[in-house]
Amino acid sequence: MLESDQKQAGDHGVDARMQSSLTSEDEARQRRMSILGNASARDLVNHWQCLDIDPEVELLRGPETGLIALRGRIGGGGAPFNFGEATVTRATVRMACGAIGHAVMLGRDAGKVKLAAVIDALATDDAMSGKIEDNILTPLAMIAAKRDRDQAAKAQATRVNFFTMVRGDD
Repeated sequence: MLESDQKQAGDHGVDARMQSSLTSEDEARQRRMSILGNASARDLVNHWQCLDIDPEVELLRGPETGLIALRGRIGGGGAPFNFGEATVTRATVRMACGAIGHAVMLGRDAGKVKLAAVIDALATDDAMSGKIEDNILTPLAMIAAKRDRDQAAKAQATRVNFFTMVRGDD
C-alpha cells in the first residue's frame, strides 16, 4: 500500500477550495494526466511513436504498484467513508535536460505509467510542449471524446421514459 501518499493526502480530496487555488501549470498537468490516464496503452504508444524521439530517461521512482483507499460521501456531501481500494501504479522520471515527470494511474500497466511520466516531463519543456500537445494530447483527447459520444449514444438507445397518468380529480 502506498501509505506515505495516503497519510500526506489525509481525508482531503480535491474539493472546490483546492480547485480554486490551482495555478494554470497545475491545471495543465491535471488535464494532461486525465488525458493520458484515460487513453488506452495502445493509443498512447502509437501516438508516442509518431514523435520519433528516444529521450534519455532516468527512473527516479518505480514503476511501482500499490493500493489506495477510495473515499465516498453519501449524497456527495455527507460524511466521508472508506468505499474500497483500487490498484494504482506510479512512476517518476528525470530527463537529461533536468525536467521531472510524474504519473499515477489506475491499474498495473507499468509501461503505460512510465511513458506517461516521460510525456509529463517533456510537456514541461518549452521546446517539446507544443509537439506533445499537437501529436499526443489533442489526438488522445479527441479519441476519448468520440468514445464518450459513442457510449452516450448506446445508453440513449436503451433509455426508457415513464409517464404518470392522471386518474381523476383526487
